[in-house]
Amino acid sequence: MSEIDPNSPSALVDVVLPCLNEAEALPWVLSRLPEGYRGIVVDNGSTDASADIARAAGATVVAESRRGFGAAAHAGLLAATAPIVAFCDADASMDPAQLPTLVARIMSDEAELVLGRRRPTTRGAWPVHARFANRALSLLIKTRAGIAINDLGPMRAASREGLLSLDLEDRRSGYPLEMLLKASRAGWRIEEIDTPYSPRVGRSKVTGTVRGTYTAIKDMSALLRAH
Repeated sequence: MSEIDPNSPSALVDVVLPCLNEAEALPWVLSRLPEGYRGIVVDNGSTDASADIARAAGATVVAESRRGFGAAAHAGLLAATAPIVAFCDADASMDPAQLPTLVARIMSDEAELVLGRRRPTTRGAWPVHARFANRALSLLIKTRAGIAINDLGPMRAASREGLLSLDLEDRRSGYPLEMLLKASRAGWRIEEIDTPYSPRVGRSKVTGTVRGTYTAIKDMSALLRAH
C-alpha cells in the first residue's frame, strides 16, 4: 500500500463505532476522537437515545437493522469514505484518543492491519471468563491459522480500500476474526500495539455474559475450521 502523508487532507480517518444502547458512553467516546477523525456511529437497533446523542455530537449515524457486531461494523465500513478506517467499541472501554498510535503504522506503510492489544487498567476491566476465552482463541488462531497474536481486540485500523478488498462476509461475532484471517491470507503485515482497556459503561452484549462469550467463540471456531 502507498504511504499516506499525515499532513495532507487525505489523512482523515473514519472511526466505525458499532452501537447498541450506548447513550451513557457516547458523549465521552465521541469527545475523545482526535482532530481529523470522523465518528461513524452504527445504530444496531438501540432503544435509547444513542442515535440522537451521536448526531448532536457531530457524528455520522448509520442505521443497521440486522443485529450482529459484524453487520454493524460492515455497515460502518461501507459508509466510510476516508482512506483509513478504524474500529472501536462505543462503550468507553477503549479510548479513541489512542487511535493515532495505530493509524501511524498504516500511514507510514509499516503495517496493513494494526490491532489494539487490550491492557486492563483495573482488575475488573476484563471479566475472567472473557479473558480466558480470549487466550484460548489466540492459541487456536496460532495453531490452526499460524497467526501469532495475543488479543483479537475490538480496536483496529487499516486502509479502507484494503478492507473492502477482503470481501468480509460474517455478520455476527466472527467479523473481527474473518478480517484477521483474510488479511493474513492476503499477505498483510499485521501488528499489535498495547492499548489501555477500562471497565465499560453499561453491560456488554458479548463478553459481559457467559452466553455472549460462548456465542462469540462458537462463531469464531466455525471460521477457523473453514480456514
